[in-house]
Amino acid sequence: MHIERGRLSIACVCMVLGFMLAVQFRTTQDIKSAAPLQRVEVLTERLQSLESENEDLRSELQDLKSSAASGNGGKLQEDMLMMSGGTALEGPGVIITIDDSSKGAQELKKADDPNLYLVHDEDLLKVVNELRAAGAEAISLNGQRLTANSEIRCAGPTVSVNNVRSAPPFEIRAIGNIKDLENAVNMRGGVADTLKVWGIHMELSSSEKVWIPAYKNAMRYKYATAAADQEGEK
Repeated sequence: MHIERGRLSIACVCMVLGFMLAVQFRTTQDIKSAAPLQRVEVLTERLQSLESENEDLRSELQDLKSSAASGNGGKLQEDMLMMSGGTALEGPGVIITIDDSSKGAQELKKADDPNLYLVHDEDLLKVVNELRAAGAEAISLNGQRLTANSEIRCAGPTVSVNNVRSAPPFEIRAIGNIKDLENAVNMRGGVADTLKVWGIHMELSSSEKVWIPAYKNAMRYKYATAAADQEGEK
């Protein structure tokens, strides 16, 4: 009697275990069959998002094309060329000629320092800085356009500008408000008065059409790259 009850209990346990195993297997199959459907839904959402982003980019590209066709793009390119010195310019401005002192060789030999009576790179830099401070929009020195990459430095008996050597007389051209440019150079105690002390000849004339050449050298940036407006931004 006890044996039969034991067998019956074992049979019941086996039935319960079998039922549980069957339920677990069915649940696992349901999960597996549902996973691909979930992935399809996720991929569908991503595809819709990419299509929307692509449409926005197409719209932006069309706006840019329309802007260029209407002339706004050409105007922007022209402004960039003017600011970088990539094109010749013409406008109202001044022409300044600077030459060594007119004192003879004998007088220069008697001077304590004959170099004081000669035009140096620092003298030209002072004139250029005064013109820039007065709002000059473009400047050239002996036919060389001055840009952010230009140098004015001593090179023996000559002055190097854009790696091109120049000798006196030096001609500086500047485009801008004529009155402001003239006042900047001729102000009392300014660069013109200083040069006169040493007999250095300086002549200033104005014109409504001062022509300034384009920057002739290639402008390439090897180390600098575009960055955010503020440091640390991404």
